[in-house]
Amino acid sequence: MTEFDEIRPYRDAEVPTVVRRMIADPEFVDLLLERQFPVLVRYCSALMRPLLRWRLRYLSRNIRTVHDLQMIISKRLVALLDRTTDGYSFSGIDTLDPSKAYVFMSNHRDIALDPAMVILGLVNAGRESLRIAIGDNLLSKPFASDLIRINRSFIVKRSVTGRREKLGALKLLSRYIRQSIGTEGVSVWIAQAEGRAKDGRDRTETALLKMLALSRDSEQSFGAAMAELNIVPVSIAYEFDPCDGDKARELHAAQQGETYVKGAYEDLDTIKKGFVGYKGRVHITFGAPLTGEHGLPDELAGEIDRQIFSGYRLFPSNICAWRLINADADADIPGLNQLWPNEDWAAAGEKFNQRIAQVPAEHRDIVIHSYAAPVADQLSDARCRGQSNC
Repeated sequence: MTEFDEIRPYRDAEVPTVVRRMIADPEFVDLLLERQFPVLVRYCSALMRPLLRWRLRYLSRNIRTVHDLQMIISKRLVALLDRTTDGYSFSGIDTLDPSKAYVFMSNHRDIALDPAMVILGLVNAGRESLRIAIGDNLLSKPFASDLIRINRSFIVKRSVTGRREKLGALKLLSRYIRQSIGTEGVSVWIAQAEGRAKDGRDRTETALLKMLALSRDSEQSFGAAMAELNIVPVSIAYEFDPCDGDKARELHAAQQGETYVKGAYEDLDTIKKGFVGYKGRVHITFGAPLTGEHGLPDELAGEIDRQIFSGYRLFPSNICAWRLINADADADIPGLNQLWPNEDWAAAGEKFNQRIAQVPAEHRDIVIHSYAAPVADQLSDARCRGQSNC
């Protein structure tokens, strides 16, 4: 037993037991049946349950370690990306020291695909995989917790109540991340803020950085403690977001003063939609490791934001959205189109308009602004760096 047992990923020796437990879970099996065979399950669920369990046992027969599972997932992810994207690419990995462990801190657009893409980039470059920070809000069911933790994920306890309990959970999480980086030499992925950036505005929460500093030595400065974690900002860009309409629906409800209540399996359905939905082109930019020169949380958050803004690959969808909002702006930013010199901009505009037309009319403005936000952030950052007093 260790102090991290309740939040850490499962170890290799635990994998066979966890796999058997998931297959035996009736709620897990029924969920798979309902999502894959919604019509048939109404009439012959009693027959289909044992057939599905037999199929799951067959598919998992060679899974003995976490690595075994991740190799299967990696192959299927590549096949899925080949069907649901127009290509994906990575940059910046070659500048990172392969002998070091890093905290990869990225913007957050997709619950599961974001860390999966970061892992894929590392593995394709011959680097080791990493551990993934996942909020316990996604683990309302026992099988969900098993499914997440068997895939090298550790738990961020967001549902803890009580000031003392919250602080204890944050300190435990901070110690675990620092041990993973400094003692075990295993990299970590964590989003720059709690929850996805539904409005497209990527901002680093200083509370997250303060949490990471909770495990520092008593005499250690904030900057020195952060430097030890080797934080690398990562920009994740999807040309099209499979969940853009869902995010807009949730934001619209908030704008109307309504309380949006998720369904029992909505997060799992969102994960599936993110994987199987069309994403257009995808690019992941790995930034430069942060040093100890940023002595305050606000300063460090600003540098992380700067790298994420500048590293974000602006796609034609982003540029088309920005121009829809700024139709009356003067033509002082011709360089936007030059980011894609061979693009058929008439076709790109039509494709984006068709995408927006699929969204309910009352949600379209939210979706357009979410696609335009990275352009506004990148332009604002560029102008800011050009001013000495910014």
